Amino acid sequence: MDVLDCCTLCPRNCKVNRNQGQIGYCGATNHLKVARAALHFWEEPSISGTNGSGAVFFSHCSMKCIYCQNYEISSQAFGQEIRVEDLANIFLKLQQQKAHNINLVTPTHFVPLISEAIKKAKKQGLTIPIIYNSSGYEKKETIESLKGLIDIYLPDFKYFEDDLAIKYSSAPKYFTYALESLDAMIRQVGPPKFDQDGLLKKGVIVRHLLLPNHLDDSKKIIHKLYTTYHDKILFSIMNQYTPLTSQLQKFPELDQTVSNKEYEELVEYAMDLGIEHGYIQEGETQKESFIPPFNLEGIR
Repeated sequence: MDVLDCCTLCPRNCKVNRNQGQIGYCGATNHLKVARAALHFWEEPSISGTNGSGAVFFSHCSMKCIYCQNYEISSQAFGQEIRVEDLANIFLKLQQQKAHNINLVTPTHFVPLISEAIKKAKKQGLTIPIIYNSSGYEKKETIESLKGLIDIYLPDFKYFEDDLAIKYSSAPKYFTYALESLDAMIRQVGPPKFDQDGLLKKGVIVRHLLLPNHLDDSKKIIHKLYTTYHDKILFSIMNQYTPLTSQLQKFPELDQTVSNKEYEELVEYAMDLGIEHGYIQEGETQKESFIPPFNLEGIR
């Protein structure tokens, strides 16, 4: 049976028949929908390199956090429907543009269709690494279905406490699902491996975005991940939280940027734990200019 006949790709387990037009939490149909496919230079250095990452931004999302910076595509569903064959061609065009990798941004709800596209593109000469860039709210079974197709996993790890996951993302058991799926990712691709130019070719980078006024939750996440995985993963500790959505008026604790003091304390905490390999953000990152324009570039 086609998984889209009874969709259980993500922890929402909506069980809707997307092949018959039923819509679940994410809002996706049985057709791929993409908002942008272009070279992207604002990822971690080992991902963006000098040429850029071939980022493909998928419309819809299984999380829809109230503070989402990409709300135009995650919640408002901006984008254009395309065929599997079109997506395979997009991958190949990005490779022709000298992208260091193919970066699948928010792919969870389209995994079966994306898998088909990757296989088609590989048969036509796609050789650069494939990155699975997600919210972390994943089912291990969905990650396991990608074995042999994904080279690099780039999951978020958003919350330790369940009440925060429910309050800001309506995502119960986020920590449990994120940890189980992270285990599956590490088993699949192994520890980080770089080429001679310092570009990541295999491995897992775990991103954590510090939320304003939630330093304690962030410390719990960093502690748990490091004591569990040590150098099996790379850490990316981010301060680029930017309050953009009108929903944040109801959550004053999030309707502000992260202070330098909060971020510096989290970075120092990570270093004191013993974390030596990873990424931090410096300079002015809390700007809308760091959010790419969703204008169907590379799609039309």
